[in-house]
Amino acid sequence: MGVEQRGAFYEVTGALRDMVPNHVFSLLSMVAMEPPTCFDAAAIRSKKSDVFAAMPAVDPARAVRGQYGAGTVLGKPVKAYRQEADVAPESGVETYAAMKLEIDNWRWAGVPFYVRTGKYLSQRNTEIAICFKQAPHAAFQDTPIDALRANWLVLSIAPDKSISLQFEVKRPGPVVDLAAVKMDFRYDDWFPKEPNVGYETLLYDVMIGDQTLFMRVDMVEQAWRIVQPVLDAWAEGPPKLPLYLAGSAGPDAADELLARDGRRWRPIDGAGKLS
Repeated sequence: MGVEQRGAFYEVTGALRDMVPNHVFSLLSMVAMEPPTCFDAAAIRSKKSDVFAAMPAVDPARAVRGQYGAGTVLGKPVKAYRQEADVAPESGVETYAAMKLEIDNWRWAGVPFYVRTGKYLSQRNTEIAICFKQAPHAAFQDTPIDALRANWLVLSIAPDKSISLQFEVKRPGPVVDLAAVKMDFRYDDWFPKEPNVGYETLLYDVMIGDQTLFMRVDMVEQAWRIVQPVLDAWAEGPPKLPLYLAGSAGPDAADELLARDGRRWRPIDGAGKLS
């Protein structure tokens, strides 16, 4: 399972401090929480809080950071982060963070959660991708399990709001042969498009007193508890920041993080592609 926010902008605090405990964890909790008893703010936030309480602190060996160097994004040249205005030439601020998370409860025990967020990647997308576990047996003769593609449920939040279900079907004909297909739903195809970047919704919720989308104090404390070991490890000694080209998919170390588990990231510039 993956929760990703890609191509967003960060303050000088860095990708991990600014994005992961706030935006990324909010998305993760909405995916992993148990069904609330009702859809009011108190019930929803209590279930989201349970998710954070069940998450152990991140092992620094399961976290990766990086900083973008000069490159090209969407056909436009981009300077290296350390060449930006008001940035120190030896800055150790990360502009990319990725990590492996776990949730130690009945439903999610043994299920890895991979999150990543980065500035000046090849494309800006906010996406939640849920990969379904393969069945232990295939009812198709001479078809090994590892030859079947995984089924995916992909929730795209930005820039397009959509839901995609990707699965295997039998090709037409007498031979049992499977092909990967997908079904797509796009909000813009059914509802009038609204010029809303998200902050309008939050400001409106503040004005009407709706706390559903906001982190509660105990949730904030748990979120920082989860990432604090990584922050402490990164603060020790000189910064070891892998550089990645602006316009790329991030540092190679992030690919290596998933390769240890025999997995790989979904393509950044191919949102919605079959994987």
